[in-house]
Amino acid sequence: MKTIYPEKLKKNDEIRVIAPSSSLAHIADDNRRIAIQRLTEIGFHVTFGNNVDETDEFGSSSIASRIADLHAAFSDKKVKAILSVLGGSNCNQLLKYIDWNVIKNNTKIFCGFSDITVLNNAIFAKTGLVTYSGPHYSTFGQKLYMDYTLEYFRKCLEQNDPLEILPSDFWTDDKWFLDQDKRLPIKNEGYLVINEGQAEGTLLGGNLFGFNILKGIEYFPNLEDSIIYLEDVSSAAIFDMELQSLILVKNFEKVKGLVLGRFQQYSQMENGTLTKIIKSKKKLERIPIIANVDFGHTNPMITFPIGGKVQISAMNNESKIVISAH
Repeated sequence: MKTIYPEKLKKNDEIRVIAPSSSLAHIADDNRRIAIQRLTEIGFHVTFGNNVDETDEFGSSSIASRIADLHAAFSDKKVKAILSVLGGSNCNQLLKYIDWNVIKNNTKIFCGFSDITVLNNAIFAKTGLVTYSGPHYSTFGQKLYMDYTLEYFRKCLEQNDPLEILPSDFWTDDKWFLDQDKRLPIKNEGYLVINEGQAEGTLLGGNLFGFNILKGIEYFPNLEDSIIYLEDVSSAAIFDMELQSLILVKNFEKVKGLVLGRFQQYSQMENGTLTKIIKSKKKLERIPIIANVDFGHTNPMITFPIGGKVQISAMNNESKIVISAH
């Protein structure tokens, strides 16, 4: 299937916010205000799907409402990019109801992470459209420490030059949405190289649990010549189990490299533990592996293209990650 890159964002473009997973009802009014202000300040016009505030006992909305907003956002010619509100746990409910021709005939930027990983990879597998793993609308509601996230969001979605991913200076793993002024920055020690080597391939993945949901069905992308990006919100033991499950899928032996996002503190995933897990899996011995990259459920985060091209150079003295524009 031909890979399709959406048009880059330009000043005054319209960004549509939809809730394919959790509802906008979860986001406090102050955080919404900050998010709209921040996106407006960097040059965009923000609109919302008709059903984003709808919520039920599962913190989401009906399948019909979510599908209607998804189709409307892709069909609207004025909309140039689509942002998810938040993650959650039920994007996979939408897959059999999506009209893939609506997406294929109205290509545009689609961005989100966590549970949105399901849609990111399914859209690429079914249509060839490159989507983006990056901040939700809610992510832009942070008052502090947004410079790095904004920099990579804009570079990835606005520019055509190859993008080198450099480590952030610091990171946070705090409940910023409960207290915007009580933030706890942690010094970033940089990338962890687990296996040295160089590779180039198609970037796939995102959240490990969401990616695994697609295994064995028509919405799972072909792993041949891929570099897989994975982040996880589980304990070390659950991550080990989920990673092993992924390694067993068809064509995993054709994967060219692995990039791992930063784990949250509660997972207690120390560098030594992560290295031990990776080294225990013989199918990973042959590929370069870089960890502690700025994506996942900590902040700040990069934006990267699912279905795009990436080069990695994993060296203990100097590692490099470069994402191609096209």
